[in-house]
Amino acid sequence: MIEIEVFMLGTSAAAPTKDRNLSGIAIRYDGKILLMDCGEGTQRQMLRYGLNIYKIEAVFLTHIHGDHVIGLAGLVRTLSLYNRTEKLTIYIPKGYSKALLMLLHFDKPVFKYKIEVIEVERGKVYSDEKVSVKAFRLEHSVKTCGYLLEEKERRRFTEKAKRAGLKGKEFSEIQRKGYLQVNGKRIDIKEVTELILGRKIVYAADTRPVEATVRAGRGADLIIHDASYIEKDKGLARERMHSTAAEAAKIAKKAHAKRLILTHISTRYKETQDNLKEAREIFRNCDVAEDGMKISL
Repeated sequence: MIEIEVFMLGTSAAAPTKDRNLSGIAIRYDGKILLMDCGEGTQRQMLRYGLNIYKIEAVFLTHIHGDHVIGLAGLVRTLSLYNRTEKLTIYIPKGYSKALLMLLHFDKPVFKYKIEVIEVERGKVYSDEKVSVKAFRLEHSVKTCGYLLEEKERRRFTEKAKRAGLKGKEFSEIQRKGYLQVNGKRIDIKEVTELILGRKIVYAADTRPVEATVRAGRGADLIIHDASYIEKDKGLARERMHSTAAEAAKIAKKAHAKRLILTHISTRYKETQDNLKEAREIFRNCDVAEDGMKISL
């Protein structure tokens, strides 16, 4: 079982504060990092919290607003200075690849590696041996996507495997083929293993509460959700197409998620006790994100 770690690199809405950087989340597993959003200062936050930017496999941008993307201009140049040769793939909602490419190439840099920008809308956008990432539509002032990271299902051998006579290389062989002849008897992998469901992480930044997040977050181990405002400022949340702490909590409760992290906190809130209290009255297993927070799954 691989360790999955989520690092909150930036948790402020629209503008940074002395304690909160702009939006950015790093998910580290199996020697790789998937970066979700890249606000100004993200690469420095990664250095600060012990994350190697060279390990970034892909970047998933929720939308084109500057507080979520401007950090990429510096990040891609630093990677070139570090002599990166592996391709970097950047995912962005459909219709905004041209704007992103202008940001990446505004001063005609010479990169030593390939940068591929892929437009996304819905469905699976990324997959490797361990996890997959799906995009889903959110509701904001510009086209915005949330992302669902799912660890792939795996099978674990039970005591039935030994009783069936499996030994040595036969364990890897039956995983590869799905069945095996042992002592003249066909053994199906389902007979000697149990299915372990993968962990799920949902990131829904800059959005009104929407059913798509509930669907994506059904039974999720972790939902990270926009909670820019509290209920006394819900008029601003509607006007600016964001969510309140209470609205984020209702999403997590409806999805039967295991844990909720509130992020994208408005600079108007110097303290977040009210934000947390409001959410916990609806969904108990909830915390307000802080820069540098690490969640291990």
